[in-house]
Amino acid sequence: MIPKYSFIVPAYNEEALIGRTLDALLDSAKGLSGGFELIVVNDASTDRTPEIAREKGARVIDVKKRQIGAVRNAGAAVASGEIFIFVDADTHVPREPLIELEKLLQNPRIVAAGARLAFDRPPPIWGRIAAAVFLRIYFAARLAAGGFLVARAEIFRKVGGFDERYFAGEEIHLSKSLKRHGKLRILRTPVITSARKFRMKTFREHLALLKNMARKGKKGWEQRDGLDMWYDGSREK
Repeated sequence: MIPKYSFIVPAYNEEALIGRTLDALLDSAKGLSGGFELIVVNDASTDRTPEIAREKGARVIDVKKRQIGAVRNAGAAVASGEIFIFVDADTHVPREPLIELEKLLQNPRIVAAGARLAFDRPPPIWGRIAAAVFLRIYFAARLAAGGFLVARAEIFRKVGGFDERYFAGEEIHLSKSLKRHGKLRILRTPVITSARKFRMKTFREHLALLKNMARKGKKGWEQRDGLDMWYDGSREK
């Protein structure tokens, strides 16, 4: 039977988190009508990420991209569901958002969705303030965060998927493209994502990233240099 939902999880050296992320997905997705498949796109990991994913029953696709949009697209290329749900390896999806999503998608005019974010542990105070301000603006604009992004497969393919010119902010461009074909809604119920970037990177490092992006403008998103926040490969143990 062809599953209705395809969960696509990009992963690079996520052995510390991938097992729990997949366990949460497998448990939460049980209540979905139409069945689901679980795809982990292993992006040249050097740890046990792919082995753990296979042990959990996921289909593992091995790639060597080191570019998040391309990795997600590789998962979408082999997915067979009607609905693509992109979930980051450090994000837990409770049952409630999926229940809300299933009801939402009964409306054929809804072509995409995102979810509000809650952190696994509170970030430092500066991180809480920054995240609160950013996310309020972000979701008010009806943009889906990359950690949990839903798209009807037909529309996702029609817009060409994630734009692989971008090494960051790719979910913003995809959200805008999807909205040209219908409505994008932000779920009221949050998913739980890791605050590890706030724990591992200092305030100065975050500020340096903002300064770098402001200086380079759009071109800053189109190259890996300067985007160590996402691409330096550092992980919590």
